[in-house]
Amino acid sequence: MGHSLKSAAFLMESKLAGAAHGNVNALYELGVAYSTGSDGVDVDLIEAHKWFNLAALNGSRRGQESRAEIAEEMTAREIAEAQRQARAWLASTSHRVAA
Repeated sequence: MGHSLKSAAFLMESKLAGAAHGNVNALYELGVAYSTGSDGVDVDLIEAHKWFNLAALNGSRRGQESRAEIAEEMTAREIAEAQRQARAWLASTSHRVAA
């Protein structure tokens, strides 16, 4: 059990690293992980919306579609929080993302 958790954590870490470098697939896959509860994380629609939103902002059509799907299951307050977190993440990583 410990090994699969460790590899899931590593997977998430590499996706987060890719996301920080503006990798659209990594952003989208983080959304998938949080919307489905895969890769060792719990389902968290706010986190999922944040990552799908970031993927969408980077031109991902799948990100846009998935964001719209989960938004239907979220309250306006949850969506606002997800958007706030997405902006905060962008602000914290903007110095690392190539222009």
